[in-house]
Amino acid sequence: MRNHGLTIGFGVLFLLALVGQSVAGFFVFNDEQTSHGQPPATFTDFVSSSHFLVDVAENWQSEYLQFFLFILATIWLVQRGSPESKKPGDEGLGSDEEQLVHEHAQDDSPAWAKVRGWRHTLFSNSLLLVMGAIFLLSWLAQSLAGVVVYNDEQAQHGEEAFGWLEYVVSADFWNRTLQNWQSEFLAVGSMIALSIFLRQRGSPESKPVGAPHDESHASG
Repeated sequence: MRNHGLTIGFGVLFLLALVGQSVAGFFVFNDEQTSHGQPPATFTDFVSSSHFLVDVAENWQSEYLQFFLFILATIWLVQRGSPESKKPGDEGLGSDEEQLVHEHAQDDSPAWAKVRGWRHTLFSNSLLLVMGAIFLLSWLAQSLAGVVVYNDEQAQHGEEAFGWLEYVVSADFWNRTLQNWQSEFLAVGSMIALSIFLRQRGSPESKPVGAPHDESHASG
């Protein structure tokens, strides 16, 4: 428990927040059903519906896009003074010696760090690939659930239904999508910039309290 407390803690917070969202969303959904003269849904029907899925998926895809882009950007871009950045001059993929791969691998290095070929290439980019895959799957789930929800609203107003391709280029889809993206980009940018001048003692996301403002890639 102690060795995995950070993962467990955020896993518990995630589940509590998801349950809370499902309960609150259930009451909101049934209020809307009643106001439109339609029968209320059961909780099971709601959490398995497109109405619930679209709200969950649109947040997941924006979060994983945020991490995908941040991981990719920090390979090549730097911010002097931020612990979230490499030092200026260290841009790039790093040498084999720095990355502890091939002949520079240690005894306890992962097996695929020691080999060459496709296995090494895959493992070397595995974090970025998985984050990107989760983003794409969440985006797809959002779009598929979103078109169902949108067409339900269209039907209530006696308007024409959209196909999937029509929906993913519609204002409704991009309004849902971009309102999440902009907040994620703001949060990451703020964290990078604020960590130059502000500190939190004991956090690896912060520089040591006494570290100079222009020192990069240091944690306390």
